[in-house]
Amino acid sequence: MSSFDEKLRLIELIVFDVDGTLTDGGTYYSDLGVAMKRFNIRDGMGIVLLHKAGIKTAIITSEHTELVRKRAETLKIDVIIQGSRNKFASLSLLSDQSNTPLEKIAYIGDDVNDLHCLQQVGFSMAPSDAHDLIRNHVHYVSKYKGGNGAVRELCDLVLESKQMSVTLPEDW
Repeated sequence: MSSFDEKLRLIELIVFDVDGTLTDGGTYYSDLGVAMKRFNIRDGMGIVLLHKAGIKTAIITSEHTELVRKRAETLKIDVIIQGSRNKFASLSLLSDQSNTPLEKIAYIGDDVNDLHCLQQVGFSMAPSDAHDLIRNHVHYVSKYKGGNGAVRELCDLVLESKQMSVTLPEDW
């Protein structure tokens, strides 16, 4: 078994950045000034499958918006940290509070404010369209862009490493 698979098999908690990871990084504004973001439904299903397998999830984002709270609520994300000005401090607190060591955490992020987190966790991943600096400092670069399947790929990699089914049970 490769060290790549070994790292994935240890994962108990997956942390997601939002903009550029769970979304395509764009913010859309209506004529009334209402902000909107596009989330990928398949990424969401990957998160549902993680929960079915007993893997915890969290969001750490520097923004603080109602729409991110609503998306996290819909997906039943275990912990949401919004408005973080120091994502590594937030990640360290999450690690302590959840009693999950950093080597058992996977993190997916796309920009420089994610770098320290990506360097400290057991498994780090970036979408294919992440900033160059980030792509050069992760364990794995997704085949997919942010908001277009990168999160689902991470979910599937973790589930497959644990030899868990990536399909929903019949009673879902």
